Amino acid sequence: MALINEHFLKLPGNYLFADIAKKVNAYKVSHPKQKVISLGIGDVTQPLCPAVIEAMHKATDEMAKKASFRGYGPERGYDFLREAIIKNDFLPRGIHLDMNEIFVNDGAKSDTGNFQEILRWDNNIGVTDPVYPVYIDSNVMIGRAGVFENGAWSNVTYIPCTADNNFIPQIPDHRVDMIYLCYPNNPTGTVLTKEELRKWVNYAIHNDSIILYDAAYQAYIRDESIPHSIYEIRGARKVAVEFHSYSKTAGFTGIRCGYTIVPKELTASALDGTARASLNQIWDRRQCTKFNGTSYISQRAAEAIYTPEGRKQVKEVIDYYMENADIMRDSLTRLGYKVFGGINAPYLWVKTPDGIDSWKFFEQLLYGASVVCTPGVGFGPSGEGYIRFTAFGDREDCREAMKRIAEWTLK
Repeated sequence: MALINEHFLKLPGNYLFADIAKKVNAYKVSHPKQKVISLGIGDVTQPLCPAVIEAMHKATDEMAKKASFRGYGPERGYDFLREAIIKNDFLPRGIHLDMNEIFVNDGAKSDTGNFQEILRWDNNIGVTDPVYPVYIDSNVMIGRAGVFENGAWSNVTYIPCTADNNFIPQIPDHRVDMIYLCYPNNPTGTVLTKEELRKWVNYAIHNDSIILYDAAYQAYIRDESIPHSIYEIRGARKVAVEFHSYSKTAGFTGIRCGYTIVPKELTASALDGTARASLNQIWDRRQCTKFNGTSYISQRAAEAIYTPEGRKQVKEVIDYYMENADIMRDSLTRLGYKVFGGINAPYLWVKTPDGIDSWKFFEQLLYGASVVCTPGVGFGPSGEGYIRFTAFGDREDCREAMKRIAEWTLK
């Protein structure tokens, strides 16, 4: 008899955004003539920049000729992209990487979910709360999270990030084996200073912990005193894996490409403590077994964002989204909402008025203004009483949404 992995049965019925889609579709059925504006799901709306399109066309033409056709690519990624990553994303910040520490993937979501499987199932985990759902759900799937009770998992250390502590996660008073950090943060849109991030690196060194650092939104940082990479902190190479994505940086949500950094110094102990293993080597073995590499066309597209033209064009798109964030922050603040984030990140974290719970406010906003947000509680217990807005919308939709929210709020 074939038996299922029963840990999957512990997961909530739907992924957060599937629940949102279900509620929005129900509204559309009952209000077929009403245009719904979504500022909830963080998908991009602006087209790929010309440099990327040109590179993809060229790569496609190469695939049409026998002399330049390419089949299976290297599992770690093509050298041309990994060299561009080192030269553009890390060397300018004084970070030196070996090319074999870079693993090109099909987007950060895959690796942030998959990396945990090379670590023992009985490691305990810590997450900033609220948190991107994939971090928790992937650990539930392997049996690491425990039991879901009263909105929280029993074997997860939740590290609250709320207005009360300025959204700065406090160092736990006990040992945590695996720590998930995401900065700039999804969903709160907040950031950590080098001083605060250094505390986490020192904690991981002292406790022999591993930090899983999601830097998917680093391109949106405006304040240059804010770290773009955890490897700007001394000692981080010994304790941290870092995930990057082109999805929001360059609009690759439909192209799928990103990369993960696994330093050669990063090791983990065997159960008996007699030996330490290289996580770079283990991850490489895992990828060679389970992943056939990101498409050649996608990697040529990613390479193009590092050209002078590509860098300029990508920055213009990022500026476009951040101008959306400015418009939203200004509008919502004038209406009396407490707004966080949206300065160094494309997300705004908004306190619901009068203590209204997140899902109730979501429905009120949907039925009152035909605008979609994301309920904060979907990101964890500390997200209750907040909603998330994304700045990835179209400019006209963004302005129209703010107009609708103002009319609804001021009724």
